[in-house]
Amino acid sequence: MTTAPWRDPALPATARVDDLLSRMTLEEKTAQLYGVWVGASTDGDGVAPHQHDMTVDYSDEAWSELITRGLGQLTRSFGTAPVDPALGAQALARAQRRITEAGRFGIPAVAHEECLAGFTAWQATAYPVPLAWGATWDPPLVEEMARRIGEDLRSAGVHQGLAPVLDVVRDPRWGRVEETIGEDPYLVGTVGTAYVRGLESAGVVATLKHFAGYASSAGARNLAPVRAGTREFADVTLPPFEMALREGGARSVMAAYTERDGVPASGDPELLTGLLREEWGFTGTVVADYFGIGFLQTLHRVAGTPAEAAHAALEAGIDVELPSLKCYGEPLVDAVRSGEIPEELVDRAARRVLLQKCELGLLDEDWTPEPAAPVDLDSTGNRILARRLAEESVVLLDNPDGLLPLAPDTRIAVIGPRAADALAMLGCYSFPSHVLTHHPGVPTGIEIPTVLDALRTELPDAKVTFAQGCDVTDPDTSGFEEAIARTAEADVCVAVLGDRAGLFGRGTSGEGCDATDLALPGAQGELLDALVATGVPVVLVLLTGRPYALGRWHGRLGAVVQAFFPGEEGGPAVAGVLSGRVNPSGRLPVSVPQVPGGQPWTYLQPPLGLAGEVSNLDPTPLYAFGHGRSYTTFAWEAGTGGEEPAEIGTDGTYEVSVTVRNTGDREGAEVVQLYLHDPVASVTRPDVRLIGYQRVRLAPGEAARVLFRFHTDLSAFTDRSGRRVVEPGALELRLAASSADVRHTAHLTLTGPVRVLGTDRRLRCETEVSGVG
Repeated sequence: MTTAPWRDPALPATARVDDLLSRMTLEEKTAQLYGVWVGASTDGDGVAPHQHDMTVDYSDEAWSELITRGLGQLTRSFGTAPVDPALGAQALARAQRRITEAGRFGIPAVAHEECLAGFTAWQATAYPVPLAWGATWDPPLVEEMARRIGEDLRSAGVHQGLAPVLDVVRDPRWGRVEETIGEDPYLVGTVGTAYVRGLESAGVVATLKHFAGYASSAGARNLAPVRAGTREFADVTLPPFEMALREGGARSVMAAYTERDGVPASGDPELLTGLLREEWGFTGTVVADYFGIGFLQTLHRVAGTPAEAAHAALEAGIDVELPSLKCYGEPLVDAVRSGEIPEELVDRAARRVLLQKCELGLLDEDWTPEPAAPVDLDSTGNRILARRLAEESVVLLDNPDGLLPLAPDTRIAVIGPRAADALAMLGCYSFPSHVLTHHPGVPTGIEIPTVLDALRTELPDAKVTFAQGCDVTDPDTSGFEEAIARTAEADVCVAVLGDRAGLFGRGTSGEGCDATDLALPGAQGELLDALVATGVPVVLVLLTGRPYALGRWHGRLGAVVQAFFPGEEGGPAVAGVLSGRVNPSGRLPVSVPQVPGGQPWTYLQPPLGLAGEVSNLDPTPLYAFGHGRSYTTFAWEAGTGGEEPAEIGTDGTYEVSVTVRNTGDREGAEVVQLYLHDPVASVTRPDVRLIGYQRVRLAPGEAARVLFRFHTDLSAFTDRSGRRVVEPGALELRLAASSADVRHTAHLTLTGPVRVLGTDRRLRCETEVSGVG
């Protein structure tokens, strides 16, 4: 039997795809450009914006007819409803068999799933949310997690994961803050790139989202217009995406829902083609956010018909319409046949899709959809890793009098609406919060210890009582009386407060759950006031998806512990910090404000964004970006560089180092952070910004030298003409324990001409750690 060239794995992928395209009809080519979402809800209570009025409900007959032309993608076979993973893998394999048998060419679909904090499937490990990854400041650990997520996806027959989110927090009132890694582009870029490397190492296509500017929406409203200027866009929004593509090797990008300066991202050829492909050299696929192409007509109103929306999106550079067919099917075919849309645009997108399918082995004759091994999505190894991530992500914000760790035989009143609720651990893209809320009565499928249960396990000799006090959002205070009584009987109160993750207003954090201010939701602030008024020392534990204003209680609490939706092992992790089994090592990926109206604010502020006499409002945070405490102490010694500036060229390198010693009596981890301060520039610059960091674990008495190899590329910014430049002049390199806690400063003078950088610029500060005798 003669094998067609497109089936021959010995030929280059481009030759195979060119041969295949030459054999396909227009309908078969367009069929590769869309996904189908079988079983998606249309009742108005879905998991995507406007799902109720944008979803097509396919009958079996319609499905059978549709796949005769082939199919580009299968949408969320596991993430739509609870299905046993092993049975789900078999069902997906059967669907793939139907697709390959129905079409002339037998090409399977790419199966994609959400995997923001683990595979969004029933009985799959629920890891900490991305904001917690940022709090670990530990990219290698995040990479290991992503590799495990990728292996689980592949074991179930999934090829593409819709993660990570690389949006940089610009306003913490935005509901999707929990999905981000933090408020600094370098932290987001390095941690996000680690996730990409892990997912791609398992053979799964990582999808960067949301490209670009989504988190800069006006008023922190989901999908609101983006107000970011040219330099903010270039210097804050884009760098994490560039790093994840160049260093991580991500093979897909998702276009954002939002518009910037009147141009929706889904219809922006300068963004999706000019920048992404022509300047950055991206060769993978660009996919639409769910219904994003249709939104060009219905929400943005820059297209009058589905065909016009298809034309705008294809021309901009979107290759795949997700989650279901709306614009890239019959409206596109008819418009191409009538001459309204050039067929070359269809060919361009189809070539990219088929090249990726070729990379994935989906064009090979020996491809098989059946899983190679039993499917176990919450293995012991997964849970061990989830616990470690959770433990590293917990941030001890304050412990002024050493109330923590708790005594093992103390009387503890555990109070609060988040203490005894397993869902308090999970973000909005975990399966129990994302999907199971629509399936009452179905068990969570994974074990999720609460803080209350974990604390009782952690401290078996303690007398632990509990009262809820109030609900997360209900203003009712009738439960305060019992909470106060339990607290009055105790030696210490552990108040567990925070968010309920949800979607589109069904929670206090999550997609479409934007906040008017940064006050604790509901009556929780009043409950905390009542607990403090008892005179019993109060440990505040926050389980949230964003930072909340805590200045009202500053100096009145015994300790403050922050955990950002720490996942299925978050309860034991928090309890371990409270007991002292875990020495806290998390550092803030976002600033914690003083007052609810002190935001929107991130630490990346030029001089006029800081406190000063020109305004009575002081935006200085209560706890700065990068802040976190430990149960041990660290001395920073022998920093290099001094008051006399060192001279280097505008294309030079300078090494700055510090020795960190654990001066306490237990092992702990310090995070050494390197910030850049540019005293004078041709445009206003952030007072400080992160350009390097290193997490260092040290035994008692142990010391390590942390060296940063700074290259002047890391001082670059976008000038008035839109060029990325390195300017001569003074710089300061600040070694710090947070953005506000500088321990050592090295002074530099850059000499020589202004240097214009290209896409080969250095994105990362090299770091070395060596032991000190």
